[in-house]
Amino acid sequence: MENLLELRNEIDAIDKEIVGLFQKRMKISSEVAEYKISTGKKVFDRAREEEKIRAVTELADNDFNRHGIEELFQQIMSMSRKLQYQLLAQNGVVGRLPFIAVEEIEKSRVRVVFQGVEGAYSEAAMKAFFQDDITSFHVEHWRDAMEAIAEGSADFAVLPIENSTAGSVSDMYDLLMEFENYIVGEQVIRCQHNLLGLPDAELSDIKTVYSHSQALSQCKEYLGTHRDWKQIPMVNTAMAAKKVKEDGDKTQAAIASAYAGEKFGLKVLADKIYDNEANSTRFIIVTNQRIFRWDAKKISISFEVPHTSGSLYNILSHFIYNNLNMTKIESRPIPGRNWEYRFFIDFEGNLNDGGVKNALRGIREEANNMRILGNY
Repeated sequence: MENLLELRNEIDAIDKEIVGLFQKRMKISSEVAEYKISTGKKVFDRAREEEKIRAVTELADNDFNRHGIEELFQQIMSMSRKLQYQLLAQNGVVGRLPFIAVEEIEKSRVRVVFQGVEGAYSEAAMKAFFQDDITSFHVEHWRDAMEAIAEGSADFAVLPIENSTAGSVSDMYDLLMEFENYIVGEQVIRCQHNLLGLPDAELSDIKTVYSHSQALSQCKEYLGTHRDWKQIPMVNTAMAAKKVKEDGDKTQAAIASAYAGEKFGLKVLADKIYDNEANSTRFIIVTNQRIFRWDAKKISISFEVPHTSGSLYNILSHFIYNNLNMTKIESRPIPGRNWEYRFFIDFEGNLNDGGVKNALRGIREEANNMRILGNY
């Protein structure tokens, strides 16, 4: 025990030296920041850091220590960069964000497009977000909606981004990268699925069920009790209801909202057939304008990182050091680059906040192809 205490005392003494040396290093880093402020040099110098890592790892006397020193100095240099970013921000060197703050997002006398047909959940989300005096139209595909606002035939589009049961709508992330459109709002809608049939149909008549693939998966427990029913995916739930109405075949049913049933004159054969009582879909409100409300509270960004150890951690650490709460992270394959991924992150904050500006500056310098997708 005495030997253990002696060893611990030695470690305590070494740790004290490490703290002192770390603080001395940070002081010099602040002087480096002052130089960069006066000369306009960038904080992140990848070549310099790679050279530094090689130099310090060569001082290690075995492979285990070499790896540990590499990880240690990667983090020390990351913390040094964050200090320099903060000092740059304190001196007003924050860079310009290409977004304009507005008092309100216009919700009346605008043109709004949603995907699907009347009775779709996306229409319900549109009605919940916008006021009554709007001009709206619907399109068949999500891409059509993105093209409509990109070309100016609509001011806003209402599109699904995530379901609480089925998860993210992955294709939407790809479209956000393809088009220069931006998120300015969101609307959550409860998805209360019902089995809808023709007015003269009975449950015993049903042989085929139509709906969106996610709606089918969200009702799998109920559908599991009718294994003889054929399940056919549709573009969305309302279009499934429309098909059942137009076909006039009482052996067909649709899984959709009661609202869609009213729109197309269908009867509820079974209500509340979803597996999860809290099942909801989050819709995003998208426009081609780079605007955000003064009181916006959530930011969405995308970026890529190099295939090196700790690269994603270093990016995520910008949220930690700036006390920002990350609420979601998603990854999508990068087209044409096998096994490489683009990351999408939602976090709490406003583009006018100092901590947000600081984090975004660091991420922009250290990641590849960072984009701000919206503040809402």
